[in-house]
Amino acid sequence: MNEKTTADLENLRGLIDSVDQQLIHLLRKRLDLVAQVGAVKHGAGLPIYAPQREASMLAKRRSEAESMNVSPQLIEDILRRLMRESYLNEKDVGFKQVNTELGHVVIVGGEGKLGGLFSQMLTLSGYQVKVLDKDDWARAEEIFDGAGLVIVTVPISITCELIKGKLSSLSSDCILADLTSIKSEPVKAMLEAHKGPVVGLHPMFGPDVGSLAKQVVVVCHGRESDKYQWLLEQIQIWGARIVEAEAQRHDKAMQLVQAMRHFSSFVYGLNLYKEEADIESLLQFSSPIYRLELAMVGRLFAQSPDLYADIIFAQKESMHAIGDYLDNYSQALALLQAGDRDAFVNQFKEVAQWFGDFAPQFQRESRAMLQSVNDMKTD
Repeated sequence: MNEKTTADLENLRGLIDSVDQQLIHLLRKRLDLVAQVGAVKHGAGLPIYAPQREASMLAKRRSEAESMNVSPQLIEDILRRLMRESYLNEKDVGFKQVNTELGHVVIVGGEGKLGGLFSQMLTLSGYQVKVLDKDDWARAEEIFDGAGLVIVTVPISITCELIKGKLSSLSSDCILADLTSIKSEPVKAMLEAHKGPVVGLHPMFGPDVGSLAKQVVVVCHGRESDKYQWLLEQIQIWGARIVEAEAQRHDKAMQLVQAMRHFSSFVYGLNLYKEEADIESLLQFSSPIYRLELAMVGRLFAQSPDLYADIIFAQKESMHAIGDYLDNYSQALALLQAGDRDAFVNQFKEVAQWFGDFAPQFQRESRAMLQSVNDMKTD
């Protein structure tokens, strides 16, 4: 490279650095404005996530970008990342307290990560939160006295036993809720143990989320829903979307969404271990989609084995779903062993037809995720 080329590159890079610095200042200004928006929403009790506003804003920015010969997808990617940061900042401002007359909240198992998250969100909303963990039962009567809401978030394996044995003396106007990932048995246990309002909640996210914006909380109604409607409104103000479901329907879905999926990831990781796979080599030769798949398997093994054992073993019916998966795997393997390519192609087409319009939709959604995965590669 000659001296003139080097000088030209350094000059252009200096100009790019200057633009980058301007971008940082603009980002700071945008975050400050978002904080002001958060304060207004806090006062008005508006959810931090407004899907119609977001969709409208993105459509306008995409159109403006296209008119300037800038990739609309580039602008959308940047804005979505900014909005995620904005939701985190809005959370720090706090939230409007929907029920100002509620007594304090007790979180049974509040020292756990999910209990800690709900404790944080309720505290940010102005509620007094008390934690009752395994070493606090000697003080239980004192802690429960005056409580307006009791939330149970303990391991699935002991949830029903704890509800029946420890929560049968709550005040009849106290709301009893749980955060368990299965719902039929816990809701039944709460209805039998408690005479007041009962609701089953299943947050469809882990405790490591930075914000509840765009997250889903499944609600299984138990008793006196009018008494806990404020709680659902409060969760929506946090940015989450409420999905109402009958408990048995929810649990059947969880056999596929959670138990079978986690078990499959467990077996995949187990197989890699027994094959003594070299993960570094796998990453070197991996496509973005395989890297994402491997990351999801690795994510499982970075977390508590007891948690996932609870989820997988919680429902006996899950064994049927997992068994069906094994049967289908075996049948597909038989096609491979028989060299029956045509049968494989026909079955592929049959499944694709069953997916219908969801298949291209998932292809579009995954494309953005795969690009993000590829961007994070450092080697």
